[in-house]
Amino acid sequence: MSGSRDLESPMDELGGWVARGRSAAARFDGDAYRRRVARAAEALADETSYRYRRVKRHVRRHPVATVAIVAGAVGALLLLRQVLRRNDGD
Repeated sequence: MSGSRDLESPMDELGGWVARGRSAAARFDGDAYRRRVARAAEALADETSYRYRRVKRHVRRHPVATVAIVAGAVGALLLLRQVLRRNDGD
């Protein structure tokens, strides 16, 4: 009796996994998923365009500040590279 119960438990668990897989596959099927992906892609493109225009406007208004920020970032990367190289030699 215990042996049949041991066999039923994995089969029930397997059935649960199959049902979950089918419901997950159903979410990605059809027009609704395609529309969600298209909206997400459009939102991402809009956000990227907005951020690009904003940065471009900032660069146009504050060129010295922009050069200072870029120079600081490049300097920090070079310094980090040098520190990491020193640690590799030890």
